[in-house]
Amino acid sequence: MTGTRSVTRALALSCALAFASSAFAQDITLRASHQFPGGKGDPRDEMVQMIARDVDAANVGLKIQVFPGSSLFKPTEQWGALTKGQLDITSFPLDYASGRVPQFSATLMPGLVRNFDRAERLNDSPFMQEIKKIIEDNGAIVISDAWLSGAFASKKACITNPDSIKGQVTRAAGPAFEQMLAAAGASISSMPSSEIYSGMQTGVLDATNTSSASFVSYRLFEQVKCLTAPGENALWFMYEPVLMSKRVFDRLNPDQQKAILAAGKKAQDWFAKEVRNADKKLVDTFKGAGVEVVEMSSDDYDAWLKVAQESAYKNFSEKVKGGDELIKKALAVQ
Repeated sequence: MTGTRSVTRALALSCALAFASSAFAQDITLRASHQFPGGKGDPRDEMVQMIARDVDAANVGLKIQVFPGSSLFKPTEQWGALTKGQLDITSFPLDYASGRVPQFSATLMPGLVRNFDRAERLNDSPFMQEIKKIIEDNGAIVISDAWLSGAFASKKACITNPDSIKGQVTRAAGPAFEQMLAAAGASISSMPSSEIYSGMQTGVLDATNTSSASFVSYRLFEQVKCLTAPGENALWFMYEPVLMSKRVFDRLNPDQQKAILAAGKKAQDWFAKEVRNADKKLVDTFKGAGVEVVEMSSDDYDAWLKVAQESAYKNFSEKVKGGDELIKKALAVQ
């Protein structure tokens, strides 16, 4: 009898260990959330989908489930959820978190980038090293760099020089642009890019600026009269990286971390090429919809930059801890 009980206990223990081993062998599923439309050609969604596919193919016991279109978290909620470990991965316009981390406004500072070549040089600069340190200190890590050019559009009149914005109610993506536009005589209505269409449809907005990709994926050509395309003088550039919760990343094993970083780098390289086509797609789409398309001249750009330096730059340098040094580091990149 005693022997029988011993065999039974041994079998039970063996089954329990086998069950536990099986449970631990199951894939870890991470949740990725972003505000951009899914399955509609938005390169930011595709970037996250690529990372999910490549991590799955790496066969390291890790899967990523993607929730596009603000279906899991609202745009402005993603930073808090990510840094608390409630959300694992996001494609995120970093300036959206500038209310909590004011230094992030440097990543959407008017005229600071101007073109994609300079954006890529910024990625490896002391300026971005400092930004990434601040990101990590706040509980997240960058797994893919991403810069997007942007445009202006209006239901009333083309936006070219600073005088052209006077009297228009406009949306801007962050504090720096809001300060510059207000200094030029615009009224400001703040909202994420996912709400611009309804803002214009309901008459809340006369004008807006946002990324080229968002102008197309949110179908803003249905609401505006004139588009000011980025062209050679892109005043608007925004850093929208793929971020991961640091506490979640740190819990992964080395093979899983390696797979995440490799997938992120591959997606970053793809995005850097794809996003250059977004400006052409923007112009073609809006012209095809009958929208007037113009560009800022060098004189227009310089006039805006002067307004920005006297408002957004000055405010950032004086009121944000380390702001003046961050601006200098960015401007030092040739």
